[in-house]
Amino acid sequence: MKRKEFLKKAALAGVTPFIIDGLSFKSHAATPMLKAIAKASAQNGRVFVLIQLNGGNDGLNTVIPTDQYSNLSSLRSNVLIPESKVLKLNGINGTGLHPSLAGLQTLFNEGKLNIVQSVGYPNPNFSHFRSTDIWHTASDSSQFLTSGWAGRYNQHLHPDFPENYPNSESPDPLAISIGYTVSTMLMGQTTNTGMAISDPKSFYELVSGTVDPAPNTPMGHELTYVRLILQQTQSYNTTVKSAALSATNKATYPNNNLANQLKIVANLIAGGLTTPIYTVSLGGFDTHANQVSTTGGKETGAHANLLKIVSDSISAFQKDCELLGVADRVAGMTYSEFGRRIKSNDSNGTDHGAAAPLIVFGTQVNPTVLGSNPQIPSNVTVNDNIPMQYDFRQVYASVLQDWFQTNASVVQKDILLKSFNTIAIFKQQVSVKDKYKISKLQLSQNYPNPFKSKTTIDFYSPGGDVELKLYNHQGQLILTLVDEYKEEGVHHFLLDGEGLANGNYYYQLVTPIGQLSKTMIKL
Repeated sequence: MKRKEFLKKAALAGVTPFIIDGLSFKSHAATPMLKAIAKASAQNGRVFVLIQLNGGNDGLNTVIPTDQYSNLSSLRSNVLIPESKVLKLNGINGTGLHPSLAGLQTLFNEGKLNIVQSVGYPNPNFSHFRSTDIWHTASDSSQFLTSGWAGRYNQHLHPDFPENYPNSESPDPLAISIGYTVSTMLMGQTTNTGMAISDPKSFYELVSGTVDPAPNTPMGHELTYVRLILQQTQSYNTTVKSAALSATNKATYPNNNLANQLKIVANLIAGGLTTPIYTVSLGGFDTHANQVSTTGGKETGAHANLLKIVSDSISAFQKDCELLGVADRVAGMTYSEFGRRIKSNDSNGTDHGAAAPLIVFGTQVNPTVLGSNPQIPSNVTVNDNIPMQYDFRQVYASVLQDWFQTNASVVQKDILLKSFNTIAIFKQQVSVKDKYKISKLQLSQNYPNPFKSKTTIDFYSPGGDVELKLYNHQGQLILTLVDEYKEEGVHHFLLDGEGLANGNYYYQLVTPIGQLSKTMIKL
């Protein structure tokens, strides 16, 4: 086979990544779930943008529980934001935002931002790689999956994929990753999905039909040829280029990498691309040391700079979507592989933790804070973590069922592989009866607390299957106390803690209409 013919076939196959002039070009086949989402998107035009904050974002310095400020001041005094600097949220008491998040504060006050408190998973893993893998595959912490949550659904509904794709009915990529890493969440059982644009520079080269100049030598000519082949033979280049040329961004974006990625996303959506899933990312959140400035105030420094990038970029993207007339069908969220510990370290930083807040934005979100502020005990050790209130897979279930309007049984059986309650992230009609039950949802503080041997937990069941679980201070599941149908009303559980080690624990109530968690102390 001639070299040029081989290069053409390899590029068309899309199985080999090429590194050219420092840019990585990858073409990927589609996955099952994303095709099904694409079908739904073709009907309702909805798009979802996932923003990964790589490294493990410090949630306690992002969404700040000001009602816990006394204990926080003694546990993380070298990194804690001054209370007077915390940004307030309309209608919300005891919870505020980092002062760098002024743009997100405005979105919340305008009714375009939802905050989900303390998102994580049972038995957390503190490895960057493994925890990211768990988030992307939607697996249990002890489970190893090779497919992503955004890749399984389509295989269930489209067993013939990827043969004869793209085609006249599905001309557009099923997902687009912008950045140097193709998200594993887009992986199907056998193949990846969509396409990757490694960075904004390669995107604008594609749109303009240009490549970097090469030397006027035989090797330079070959290099130019390879670059052209790579651009021209990727399956979806034509449709992406057409969409990019069909619209022009209308908002002014800050000059940073995340904003440049989101600018491309807005351009492609407005240009008519029917791709329903986009992934972008921003690194630098592994703030073990020098998280805050030692001279300019704790509201400044490395973490503050990162949060400003996130806030300003999302604000510009949201404004652009509104000016382009696509805002009502676009939503997005931030997520990180884990949060940070409650107690700071001696290097003006924070170490790998468990749960952290998650932010969802768009005109169709439920503008509120879901969940309660994490309770901060006074006797926290260096190993104590933020208690999980919501499993991240509940967020995925809500995106799939409430945003993309995917059948709940398919979500449970074929995508998330388990049943997870949805949560009220998006605007929806709630019956008077449900509102009444939600208003009564209650998990009381155990009594006595602290306790030595036995303690009682009172909780309200709205009627239905109820779970009451006990976790240790590291987020590991210790006991399932209740897992059964409970009639509507208040119930009591007597916990015999004779075999439990002394320390901090938290217990979590999960019901069909919501969930709550509390902290307890065993002496």
